[in-house]
Amino acid sequence: MAFVEELIKQGWLKTPAIIEAFRAIKRIDFMPPEIQELAGLNEALPIGYNQTISQPLTVAFMLELLQPEAGEKILDVGSGSGWTSALLAYIVSGGELKSKIKYQKLKINGKVIALEIIPELKTFGERNAEKYRYVSEGIIRFICADGSKGYAKEAPFDKILASASAQEIPLAWKDQLKIGGRIVTPVGNSIWLLIKKGKDDFEEKEFPGFAFVPLISKQ
Repeated sequence: MAFVEELIKQGWLKTPAIIEAFRAIKRIDFMPPEIQELAGLNEALPIGYNQTISQPLTVAFMLELLQPEAGEKILDVGSGSGWTSALLAYIVSGGELKSKIKYQKLKINGKVIALEIIPELKTFGERNAEKYRYVSEGIIRFICADGSKGYAKEAPFDKILASASAQEIPLAWKDQLKIGGRIVTPVGNSIWLLIKKGKDDFEEKEFPGFAFVPLISKQ
């Protein structure tokens, strides 16, 4: 789509694997039919239940901070439409590598755990991601759950991405992250990057000037 090339030109998209994911996973496949003609707009759009499919620029910025890689296990909190989950699935399953080695089947055991608290959106995102066979192939597992608690059954995670704004970064996410792993999440109107240096030691960076829907929690 045109916005992908624009994001590359503007310097928001830089990493080859992330660029390939944006080109391969079509945003239109993750939008309600009534707004699909708006898929090329670089803005957040409503998907129902007071939730949105995120602005492409914001998703690009967050994935560049997250730096997902083939073979990793990533927790995607607030999966919504399933678009970010599918972008991550393309990368962790080695989509870019496979496309360049056309006749060689690569066994890459990457996995995305997608948490969505709204049951209807969990179903919507799961259906959308299956257009790319990521659910049936076991690359993404969609779970209806309170994302603020993480998902201890699959911990530890290499990376954690959240697409809704928390008041503070949940302790569960920090506990469930591998040492050396990254969390990228909105807090208020900022995006935060946390890099886990030790059990209770995190390097933190703040990037202000963004807007997100709030993270819904059962607490």
